[in-house]
Amino acid sequence: MRLAVPALTLLCILGSTLCAQADRRVALVMGNGAYKNVQALPNPTIDATAMAAKLRNVGFEVVEGTNLTREAMTNKLIEFGKRAQGADVAVFFYAGHGIAVNGINYLLPIDADLKSEMDVKLGAAIDVDVTLDQTMSDAKVKLVFLDACRDNPFAERIRSASRTRSVTVQTGLAEMKSGEGTLIAFATGPGQTALDGQSGGNSPFTRALLDNIASPGLEIQQAMTKVRAQVNEETRKQQLPWGHTNLIGTVYLNAPAGTPSDAASSAQPTAMASPAGGSEAEIEFWRSIRDSNKVEELNAYVTTYPNGQFKPLALARIASLQAAPAAATRQLAPGVDPAVLTAEATQLTEDQIGLSQAQRRDVQRRLTGLGFDVRQSGKFEADTRTVITRWQAARGYPNSGFLNRPQYTALLAEIQPVAEPPRPVVRQAAPPQQPRMQPAAPPPQRAQPGIDPGVAGSFIGGVIGGAIRR
Repeated sequence: MRLAVPALTLLCILGSTLCAQADRRVALVMGNGAYKNVQALPNPTIDATAMAAKLRNVGFEVVEGTNLTREAMTNKLIEFGKRAQGADVAVFFYAGHGIAVNGINYLLPIDADLKSEMDVKLGAAIDVDVTLDQTMSDAKVKLVFLDACRDNPFAERIRSASRTRSVTVQTGLAEMKSGEGTLIAFATGPGQTALDGQSGGNSPFTRALLDNIASPGLEIQQAMTKVRAQVNEETRKQQLPWGHTNLIGTVYLNAPAGTPSDAASSAQPTAMASPAGGSEAEIEFWRSIRDSNKVEELNAYVTTYPNGQFKPLALARIASLQAAPAAATRQLAPGVDPAVLTAEATQLTEDQIGLSQAQRRDVQRRLTGLGFDVRQSGKFEADTRTVITRWQAARGYPNSGFLNRPQYTALLAEIQPVAEPPRPVVRQAAPPQQPRMQPAAPPPQRAQPGIDPGVAGSFIGGVIGGAIRR
């Protein structure tokens, strides 16, 4: 009987491995830099080569091409579309020039020579929407990374040739919406330009993707949060990646040991890792916090190991601490979603709230009122992110520095401390005046026995008055 448990564990591990190997993972990676009719870009081919190697290392079948003409790009797209049919996960990566005309995004081959809107729409460029629909629509999970928001050298030509027509040519790419099971990520926000980076290296966006998207055990949306933070910091807040997602489950490019494949997890919640799949680091982490009375420490384990073997124990202890009168985490206000305690916030979840500048300033005011002092600028910069993280840790929420809907609702529901009463205005005191000397009151008259005091007063007054008249 003692041999049965190790044997069963081995079968579970082998079963997970075989399942992962059975997944069909296909990627198209293209990088265009050697443009013939405009100034060349030094880094897209380097970006594409590095990305292709990264994806191959995590099990992708990669269709790769660099410095492609219109015909060569079309051939690569057709090959990718055939291989991506029925794939569990498909990745589309492009680095190079792109252009947005009347809200439609196009990728530019190296032989593009765009002089008018007609050149763009009649075949000199690649329509992104049509391309994605034709090549990836059959894949279960679709991940699109577009490092194509560089300053467009063709924009002014097209504007000049379209004086008699209403043609909108954006500096960067236009906003795109993702369909079900799709994540689309841009190097920067809609209509903005991205940096190409130092010559001979990677662009800031591609470098951040390479550093994060294939990290072991890191879910893709968590990875994109790290990508945004890295690019924002590296470019000194000149560039902030933007994206849109409709993924319906957790997706890993490099799944943690013991979890099902990323494609399977996209259709249903990721299963918990088997007990044998826990790493020594995870076990040591759990030992260090398993008896903790701090919810934030237990939440840190759940966040770090979302499919960890001790997750049920951690969640049970969190629930116990929250139910106790002396729990480290405050009780939730009425009407606040309990998901606030476990749902991790990202840049995406915060974008979905749609906070205006006034609402952001209100968030900063509330945090300051609760003792988390922060500058009330209406912008969520580095200092605000740090304060949000401190607030999340104090409340036992997953720490990310971003907000989601449950956390935002919980913050609004918190009782604000009474504001200090306005200080009285101190006015300059007038110089002291010397007190006026009041005449001494006459000593009280003593009435004679048998005489009414009122009559006596009248008599004396009459005598004095008569004397004065004389």
